[in-house]
Amino acid sequence: MKHSSFAIFASVALLMICGLFIFAGCGKAKSAAIEKYGSDRLKLYLPGAYMSDSLIPNFEKQYGVKVIVEYFDSNEMMYAKVQAGDKYDVLIPSDYMIERLLSQKMLQPLDKNALTNIKELSPAVMNLKYDPNNTYSIPYFWGNVGIVYNTKKVDPKVVEEQGYSIFQNPDYAGRIYWYDSERDSFMIALKVLGYSMNTENKDEINKAYEWLLKMNDTMNPAYVTDEVIDAMTTGKQKDIAIVYSGDAATVLKENKDMSYFAPNEGTNVWYDAMVIPANAQAPKLANEFINYVMTYDVSLENTKAVGYASPNDKVLKEMSAPDGLFGQNKAYLPRSGYDKDEIFHDNEVIRSMISELWIKVKAHKAN
Repeated sequence: MKHSSFAIFASVALLMICGLFIFAGCGKAKSAAIEKYGSDRLKLYLPGAYMSDSLIPNFEKQYGVKVIVEYFDSNEMMYAKVQAGDKYDVLIPSDYMIERLLSQKMLQPLDKNALTNIKELSPAVMNLKYDPNNTYSIPYFWGNVGIVYNTKKVDPKVVEEQGYSIFQNPDYAGRIYWYDSERDSFMIALKVLGYSMNTENKDEINKAYEWLLKMNDTMNPAYVTDEVIDAMTTGKQKDIAIVYSGDAATVLKENKDMSYFAPNEGTNVWYDAMVIPANAQAPKLANEFINYVMTYDVSLENTKAVGYASPNDKVLKEMSAPDGLFGQNKAYLPRSGYDKDEIFHDNEVIRSMISELWIKVKAHKAN
């Protein structure tokens, strides 16, 4: 059907008017955000795919702002960029790195008046040693490190009796995945030997190094990172793995033959938390975002998507209840209050020593 010139002109005019209204609406939302928070842009820096797909779009829509997300591979990578002066509004580092950032005055206090949802958090994640009054940090996820194993091929009694020592049991040589993390590797060796994972005793660290060398030489481990999730989910290659609890929860959810155990020798209980850098350009909006993440609905979707334990008390109880999504999942709810479990502390000298020794452990594999 042909259109008259007038009809075309009228249609174009109408579209222009509608566009002006939409633009005006967007501009109004932006100006409202700027007026309230001093900015309509929020810049996040977080560790990989660590957030539900809906969280950012929903926050942008609700608050009329734009969120820019960047990802880091390690706490050390994040630290290097922030130390170099890169500006972010919210970071999600781990406990020991928060210690370092605080010691170097690289964080600013949170606005507790804006954090009305802090009351929703579980007592298990609050007032920890690295930030006793949660002055600078709000927990995002938490968990521990443990053993995932195939119950069809590995006797649960053996795992529970031997704990980490199973990684030197020749019956399982060639059948293990070892998570490629220097900190967690030395944590395991130190715990087997009865030492603190935060030891500063170099003789103890060298004994842990010898334990890892023996494990490496006799067990033929496959060193992995996140690919361990898919590998253990299929259950077709290896039978035992060192895994973070949230990843283990995903494995157990997908494969009913798998189980999880946090050894009696103790383990690393870790906390990743939201913090605001001292040089943040939108601190008011950053506090609003942190408060938003603590809500029940957001926390629920986040833990469902990622599989790690939620800091929101109601969500945590709901997910771990007998009829909850992770109710029958041994990996979801971290062990708390166990005296042999520890949180990593920041010690650059010891960390450098461990890093060098871990390189030697892995290099020895090729000989």
